[in-house]
Amino acid sequence: MKKKKKFGFGQMIMCAIVLFFVIICLYPFLNVVAYSLSDSTAVMSGKVSIFPVNFQLDAYKQILKQAQIWISMQVSIIVTLSGTLIGLALTVCAAYALSKEDLKGRSVITGFILFTMYFGGGIIPTFMVVKGLGLYDSIASLVIPSAMNVFNFIIMRTFFKNIPAELKEAAFIDGATDMKILVKIVVPLSLPIIATVGLYYAVAYWNDYFSALLYIQTPEKFSLQLRLRQILFADQLNNLGNAVSDDSAAVKIMPETLKMACITLTTLPIIIIYPWLQKYFVKGTMVGAVKG
Repeated sequence: MKKKKKFGFGQMIMCAIVLFFVIICLYPFLNVVAYSLSDSTAVMSGKVSIFPVNFQLDAYKQILKQAQIWISMQVSIIVTLSGTLIGLALTVCAAYALSKEDLKGRSVITGFILFTMYFGGGIIPTFMVVKGLGLYDSIASLVIPSAMNVFNFIIMRTFFKNIPAELKEAAFIDGATDMKILVKIVVPLSLPIIATVGLYYAVAYWNDYFSALLYIQTPEKFSLQLRLRQILFADQLNNLGNAVSDDSAAVKIMPETLKMACITLTTLPIIIIYPWLQKYFVKGTMVGAVKG
């Protein structure tokens, strides 16, 4: 029988340190959720920490009654899905092409791409370009200007370089084109990195409000994050707080509770999606992909 490994003092210390950092990371989020689910009286008296006091859903009910919230959510979903797909397509194609050693001018092209990582035109030139292209006040202005991230490109190109060249050479000898090699061989072997980069793009698009603040003027095209900012800093909180929550009486909801409910609603989609993609975060093994 195999001897069981002893749980040493050093491992106990490491577990305690990890647990400490987990608590530090979780506390703010649990506090926000607890505030959003607590009674206004408990919030005012400062009794709420990480557990709801006098559990209620009035804040969520009032927020979800607003048609503007649902419109903004649709805009954010469209921007996130389209931006992620476009970003992945551009990143995969660029990374695959520039990972090929025999590509002429590869270093120069890569240098130009890396240059944009350290130096940019700034807000005003970017705004002028977006407006000059006719993208101002359109959903495309939230997607196209940030369609490709250089950091994600570097990660994916490095991954593609580590794919055994023998696989590509064998497919090329069999008459496969570069596009077929990319689709049939490279992409299936790169699902872990594609899923990871895709999540990076999705989180960036979902959390972005500054682009909408710069380029969007029509309220019907506001993203969820921009709508959240408007709710947090405008008088809408007072209007929502005075809403009737039941048939018998008008219950005034604290603005602080409404703020926390808004933050929770905008955070939930990413939290729900993350566990489904977590398994792809570990780099996929390629042991046995090449025989001989």
